[in-house]
Amino acid sequence: MTDPPFYLPQFEEAYQYILNEYAVRSADIGLFIPCAVRKPYSTSPSHKLFHKLFDEVFDDKSKYHVVIFGTCGVVPSELELMYPFAHYHYMLGNVKDQKIKDDFVEIETRRLCGYLEKTRDTYKYRIAYCIGLFRRAMENAVSITGINVEIYPTQPIIDKLYDADCPFPEGSLSMQAYLDEFRNALAELRDR
Repeated sequence: MTDPPFYLPQFEEAYQYILNEYAVRSADIGLFIPCAVRKPYSTSPSHKLFHKLFDEVFDDKSKYHVVIFGTCGVVPSELELMYPFAHYHYMLGNVKDQKIKDDFVEIETRRLCGYLEKTRDTYKYRIAYCIGLFRRAMENAVSITGINVEIYPTQPIIDKLYDADCPFPEGSLSMQAYLDEFRNALAELRDR
């Protein structure tokens, strides 16, 4: 599938299954990371980097639960092989059509709101690592639900690196300054 997945009925059906039927595992920390072009997500270079960071910070994997969000909707990471999540190829970063971008933010905000409400008592803390439209959707969902999600990188770090030597104005989540700030935030959450 190469169309924007957030429009496709298969993705809405999978999201409704997660929202209404799937039992999300409790954890101290809900870690929200963006989806990736490579499938399954865990094989992507960015997700390998993120999981390496998680392993550096946490001794106990039961303390956190990874949730993938973005063009795929909202997916507990253990469901990454579930259809349709491992069966599409799409990169929102290459889209020029403003309507598609606006639709993504609207649809993803709604889906994040539903997941945050469903898991209101599932996690003690929530942290998201995202930039761009993914960040905008997460910020909207936090504002609508009133459920706290700490979002990294912080705006001052994004502003500092804006238009860095990267194809995207906000850079990449693989940039060292972003990763360092995120690592520190994770360590603080771990020690609360």
